Amino acid sequence: MALSLYICCCTFLAGAIPREISNLHNLEFLSFEMNKLTGSIPVEIFNLSMMRIFGFGMNQLSGNLPSTMCHMLPNLEQLYLEINNFTGSIPNSIPNSSRLNLIELSHNFFTGFIPHSLGELRFLEVLNLCSNNLVSDSSSPELGFITLMTNSERLTMLEMCENPFNATLPNSAWNHSSPLQYLYVYSSGIKGSIPDGIGNLSSLVTLSMKNNHLTGSFPDRMQDLQKLQGVDLLRNKLSEITLNSFCVFRYLVGIHLDENQISGSIPECLGNVTSLRDLSLGFNRLNSTIPATLWQLKDLVELNLSSNLLSGSLPPEVSSLKIATAIDLSMNRFSGDIPTTIGKMQNLNYLSLSHNRLHGSIPESIGTMLSLQSLDISHNLLSGSIPRSMETLEYLTYLNVSFNNLTGEIPSGGPFRNFTSDAFISNAALCGAQRFHVPPCPSIPSHRSKTKKVHRTMFILLGVIIAMGAISFGFVYLRCRRKDKLSSGEDLSLVARPERLSYFKLLQATNGYSESNLLGTGSFGSVYKGTLDDGRVVAIKVFNLELEGAFKSFDAECEVLRNLRHRNLTKVIGSCSNPDFKALVLEFMPNGSLEKWLCSHNDCLDIMQRLDILIDVATALQYLHCEYSTPVAHCDLKPGNVLLDETMVAHVSDFGIAKLLGQDNITFTKTLATLGYLAPEYGLEGLVSTKCDVYSFGIMMMEVFTRTNPNDERFGEKISLKSWVNDCVPNGITHILDANLLRANDGEYFIEKLDCISSMMKVALNCTMESPRERSNSQDVLVALKKIKLQLLPYKGP
Repeated sequence: MALSLYICCCTFLAGAIPREISNLHNLEFLSFEMNKLTGSIPVEIFNLSMMRIFGFGMNQLSGNLPSTMCHMLPNLEQLYLEINNFTGSIPNSIPNSSRLNLIELSHNFFTGFIPHSLGELRFLEVLNLCSNNLVSDSSSPELGFITLMTNSERLTMLEMCENPFNATLPNSAWNHSSPLQYLYVYSSGIKGSIPDGIGNLSSLVTLSMKNNHLTGSFPDRMQDLQKLQGVDLLRNKLSEITLNSFCVFRYLVGIHLDENQISGSIPECLGNVTSLRDLSLGFNRLNSTIPATLWQLKDLVELNLSSNLLSGSLPPEVSSLKIATAIDLSMNRFSGDIPTTIGKMQNLNYLSLSHNRLHGSIPESIGTMLSLQSLDISHNLLSGSIPRSMETLEYLTYLNVSFNNLTGEIPSGGPFRNFTSDAFISNAALCGAQRFHVPPCPSIPSHRSKTKKVHRTMFILLGVIIAMGAISFGFVYLRCRRKDKLSSGEDLSLVARPERLSYFKLLQATNGYSESNLLGTGSFGSVYKGTLDDGRVVAIKVFNLELEGAFKSFDAECEVLRNLRHRNLTKVIGSCSNPDFKALVLEFMPNGSLEKWLCSHNDCLDIMQRLDILIDVATALQYLHCEYSTPVAHCDLKPGNVLLDETMVAHVSDFGIAKLLGQDNITFTKTLATLGYLAPEYGLEGLVSTKCDVYSFGIMMMEVFTRTNPNDERFGEKISLKSWVNDCVPNGITHILDANLLRANDGEYFIEKLDCISSMMKVALNCTMESPRERSNSQDVLVALKKIKLQLLPYKGP
């Protein structure tokens, strides 16, 4: 029987590859990816003729690959050698492994030409040669890999980016249909125009040729690419493009045409491409006004029209882009007022309207844009004062209102505590704190001040008298009303409360608490799926009253959840309580728990999904810690207590050991939560605070991206999940990541995505500092994660 070997990337192997591996003659599967192996690959290993998968990617290997490397590998299907230090040419012998379906050689130092013989690989599906030193054949100025692409009948992904080809795309090579879906040829010195033959790539989903020297326009046949979702031609010299070409694509998600020489107007038909999420046309020569239809793209997340010649006013309909997170309209010729409706854009993180001709005042409604992190309205003709409502923008970290005609006092509260004078220079008559380098605001004369105080006292006394009269009248009126209501048998006090459901109804809803309806078990009972008699599907948490602490857990959960209302908390629908039976009826979450997704071998969350889930949880923590009248510590935050609804929005659940904190935001308990997620002070002293939740959240962040439980058997006294992550951030981050999360064959932006994950791990480490005082708070964590999401959005892919 053939021996199959797999070596986990998390074992931190270092040193040279042992030659003795070549003695395993029946070896089929060899993977040493994401380690610290050095030196060259022993030649003898290439004689293992049974080998199907060969993986040494993401190491520190060097040297040339032997020219005969594939002569003895007839069964080879996948070859992973990415992110190493290999040099020399790509061996011509590779096509001898005729069953190859994947070749990963990116991020090395290979030189020379791409072997034309690669076109003989009939089963090849993925080829990645990005980030090498490959050149085009000097005997032909046209790129030979295009022929390779059209010869490979199964090739779906071709990545040739970041190589110094300095060649043109051939006009005649694409002469038949191809199954290619992803083509990445960015930053490769490509010259000339996009050939008409590209229309034969009828399956193309993503086209990325940014940062080249492309000129001219789109070929007419480009409209044949009806499956196209993403176009990235950023930083070229395209000048004759008509944007109407994009109106025919029904599935288009992203358009990146920044830094070209495109002129003309934005067509109205672009507003019909309702699938658009990212429209980036900055640094071109677009003129005229923005068509009204553009504001109908209700699912647009990012809009960049900066550095053009656009004019006209911003209409109130700009607020229709309700889910937009970034809008840049700077360096144009826009005039008129900033619409007051802009305050409805609750998800906007970044807004730049600088270097235009806007006038009027800054609308007060900007103070309601609670997600705003960066605002630049400098170099306009704005007048009036800076609204004090902006003091509520707690996430605002960058502000620039310089070079306007603003007057009045600069606010000093909220985010204004952190701004410098650079944000306010060259305005007409601003005044305020000395650190803003503006004059102090004039004080009110003393006689006017005294008069004001007298008037204020009179108004207060008059208000008290009126209020007392109203209260007296209201008291008498309510007593009379109450008598009437009691006599009629009404009880409005229960209207807003959760429903009271009978034991029989719950028994019926769960089919007698059938095993087939069991969703899971916890510390104090079990959770069942149920269908109420009105058709509602719910989750029913039944407490095992024989367990010590079950009564307290039920009471605690009822106490905490009675008044909590938040999008990211599990909603309580009703309850059932008698001396022998206690249950909570909760909103049903069809996608189960985060723990289920992390443990699944079939389902895998991508980077953005994981980050969105963590932002949802952090949002819930901020509500519990800072926005509820009494701070609440959840005390048992872990993936098993994070549930996902039908749209993958996360909801924090299970408040069985939650604590309502006093004025000092600290309490003590003897009840321990799940080991591995406990903060040191909680586990050792029973000391509970909101910082305990932050610690648990940090551990959960590490688990989400490493897909490794803190109680994994590899951890013990000497090493923990926290220390394991700490030792690998930032330089060894690939050694700890979930192997399914990032692969070099993900294409472009691999390094950028890796940087974002590294930033998230730093946030996690700041959450898990030993001392509670040194830990981040939930507000800081939420801001940091939203910033990382903003950085990640351009790289998330179509």
